[in-house]
Amino acid sequence: MMNQKRTNYTQDEIENEWVVRFDEIKGKAIPLMFIDSIVPGHNRLNYAFIGDTASENENYNPAITHPHGFQIGMVKAPKGNGPAFHTHEYIETFFVLTGKWRFYWGNSADEVEGEVILEPWDMISLPPYMYRGFENIEDEDAWVFSILEQHDVFDRPDPIWDPKVVKKGEEYNFSVNEKGKMIPPENFEELEKKMAEKLKMGDL
Repeated sequence: MMNQKRTNYTQDEIENEWVVRFDEIKGKAIPLMFIDSIVPGHNRLNYAFIGDTASENENYNPAITHPHGFQIGMVKAPKGNGPAFHTHEYIETFFVLTGKWRFYWGNSADEVEGEVILEPWDMISLPPYMYRGFENIEDEDAWVFSILEQHDVFDRPDPIWDPKVVKKGEEYNFSVNEKGKMIPPENFEELEKKMAEKLKMGDL
């Protein structure tokens, strides 16, 4: 018997389950989504819009929970900050919304082999297993939009960090278990609150 596909939705369903209004979620960013987020130079806010976007923080909760074949998120970072050197088992694409961003990459965790500077409306798509990192190089906070291929979540580490990043996170008592879930320090809630205040969570 063929699967029946739904073809009709109500106005309320669309507005309540399929629409994301930034004014309603701007205060719901995740300030410590990854073990590098606590490390100076990698502080940022992560916004989860659609799907099981890579996250080591088990409190991750996307705005739209209906299954999609992709994941969408957004990052806000102050000057000189952004994700540390890492890789994924899937394609990761970034679209610059504001500011200037330096994207850098390498074929292993040992060496940065290339970089590019992107400005608003520019995009970069990074292949699986290539190590990558990026940082806001503007004086003001800047935003970037991310799209990730569908992928398994929490059955193995994701992201896969440069070992030096893992060691740096451990200096701040941040680590992950074998399933890729964050093992938060005892004062995690206090640290998360301070980071949210530092990064002005909710400000556009």
